[in-house]
Amino acid sequence: MTPGKDLAAEARWRRPARQAAAEFIGTGLLVTVVIGSGIAAQRLSPGDAGLQLLENSMATGLGLAVIILVLGPVSGGHFNPAVSVVDALLARGGDGRLSVKGLWLYVVAQMSGGVAGALLASVMFDAPPAFSETERASLGAVIAEVVATAGLVLVIVGLARARRPALTAAAVGAYIAAAYWFTSSTSFANPAVTVARMFTDSFAGIAPASVLPFVLAQLGGAAVGLALALFLFPTAASTAVTVPTSDSQELA
Repeated sequence: MTPGKDLAAEARWRRPARQAAAEFIGTGLLVTVVIGSGIAAQRLSPGDAGLQLLENSMATGLGLAVIILVLGPVSGGHFNPAVSVVDALLARGGDGRLSVKGLWLYVVAQMSGGVAGALLASVMFDAPPAFSETERASLGAVIAEVVATAGLVLVIVGLARARRPALTAAAVGAYIAAAYWFTSSTSFANPAVTVARMFTDSFAGIAPASVLPFVLAQLGGAAVGLALALFLFPTAASTAVTVPTSDSQELA
C-alpha cells in the first residue's frame, strides 16, 4: 500500500473515532450536568422542589448549549439516540449525514457515555450509585415525553432545513430548559439520558421500571417531530442535523 493510501485509510478511521469520542464525552458531560446539578439543588435547597427544578433546569439548558457548541463541530452534537435515528432516517432521503453503520456507533457511544456521566456525578458528590426509586411512568408523563421529544426534533430539524443551524445550540438549550417546566415529565427527551438517570437515587433519578415507557415515548415523539418538521419545512436543507462543520461527514 502506498503512503498516500495509508494516510487516506488512517483518516477514514480517525474521523469516526473522533466522532464517537465526541458523542461519548458530550453525552457523559450532559448526564453529569443533569445529575450533578440535581444533587446540588437537592442539597442546597432542601424541601423546595420548585427551586430545585429551577436550578436543575438552568444548569442543564446552559450546559447543553455549551457542550453542543464545543463538540458539535466534531460529531454534529447529537448526544441523543433519538436525534441520531432522525439524522439516519434523513440520510436515506439524501438529507442527512449519518449512515446505518454510523448510527450504531453513535448510539453505543451515547449510551455508554451517559452511564459514565452518571457514575462521574456520583463520585464528585460522594453519592454512591444506586437505582432510583422515583417512579415517573404515569400516562401524563409518558405523553409529556412524546411532546418533549417531538418539540426537540422539530427545533433541530426545523432550524437545519431553514438553513439556520448556527442557532441550534442556543435554541436546544433554551428549549430543554423550558420543557423542564411545561412538561409533567420534566423533559427527559433522550433515551441515553433516561437510561443513565436510573443509576442515581436523587432528584434527577428515574426508577428502572419507568425507563422503557419513557424510551418508547421518546422514539415515538422523535417520529412525530420529524413528520412535523418535514411538513412545515418541505424544502431540503443544505445541512444535516448538525452544527455546521467541515468534519461532520457521513460515516460510511
